[in-house]
Amino acid sequence: MSFFSYQTIKSILFKLDPETAHSIGGLALKASAYAPTILKLAKNHYFVQEPILKQELFGRKFLNPVGLAAGFDKNGEYITAMPTLGFGYTEIGTITPKPQDGNPRPRLFRLKEERSIQNAMGFNNRGASFMKKRLDKLYFFDYPIGINIGKNKLTSEDNALKDYEILLHAFKDYGDYIVINISSPNTPGLRDLQNEKFITDLFTMAKGITDQPILLKIAPDMSEKDAIDLCTTAVNAGASGIIATNTTIDYSVTPNAKDFGGISGELVREKSFKLFQAVAKELYGKTTLISVGGIESAEDAYRRIKAGATLVQVYSMLIYNGPKMIKDINQGLITLLKADGYSNISEAIGADYQK
Repeated sequence: MSFFSYQTIKSILFKLDPETAHSIGGLALKASAYAPTILKLAKNHYFVQEPILKQELFGRKFLNPVGLAAGFDKNGEYITAMPTLGFGYTEIGTITPKPQDGNPRPRLFRLKEERSIQNAMGFNNRGASFMKKRLDKLYFFDYPIGINIGKNKLTSEDNALKDYEILLHAFKDYGDYIVINISSPNTPGLRDLQNEKFITDLFTMAKGITDQPILLKIAPDMSEKDAIDLCTTAVNAGASGIIATNTTIDYSVTPNAKDFGGISGELVREKSFKLFQAVAKELYGKTTLISVGGIESAEDAYRRIKAGATLVQVYSMLIYNGPKMIKDINQGLITLLKADGYSNISEAIGADYQK
């Protein structure tokens, strides 16, 4: 029995503008922080915790491998609520050095028939100082948190490295890993930073600032060769992992697309998997790999894990399916792992490449 009828709630929220609906849902998540009984009941219902799913990564215990992707919780407002939805970890941001409003509205669109989302948000967030203060209040929160960072819109490409330097200094003592976001399509010139020189300079600089694990998030629209070369460069320069992939700007995937912003959800599932798989074939065993893009079932997640993913992330499919999806993925993974004779998820990671 479902803890509540998400489909009923969705039918109401889907009558509203997507960004308004997101804000209303966010208010409910923030309010839950002040209702410990509800938090406990929800976590007991949704959170799957079994030894077979447990891993230790970046010096922290991940009780299950399904995390919330960046973009949902831009200002770290829902961190406390995420375990109650079943997530094994969460990623906040994208955070920029200075606060910024993002792109003009409307900037968030549902592609209902394709069960996908198109967004042109543009890193709207309250900035690094605000986020540090919020994280200070969660100092003893025992739950893995990733921090996704990006440059401000008005920062030129020539000065982009300075923005990341500011952010790395700001968050070097916070969270459990940091993600370099140069793959969003909604900040002008950002994807131009997906080049080997910038990546080498960035991770070389980062190693001099912090011992915090730093990961690179890539776009799904590069060629496989370019993606492999870029990710290999990042790992050689000190990256602790790769997250593949961000949203796509391949508008040919649907006739219903706007001509701006990035598409996520079901439409990007195969595109994201294929690029992840290409990168994983080269880097499996050399770095931590996280897969994101259209995942909504245990079978989706297991395919990514066997292809080399240590962790997976979801966002858009959560909007369409609700938190029961997270529980179903984790419970389904337990069944699939046991059916294949594994005693722990770590044994299945990269199974496609093991002899």
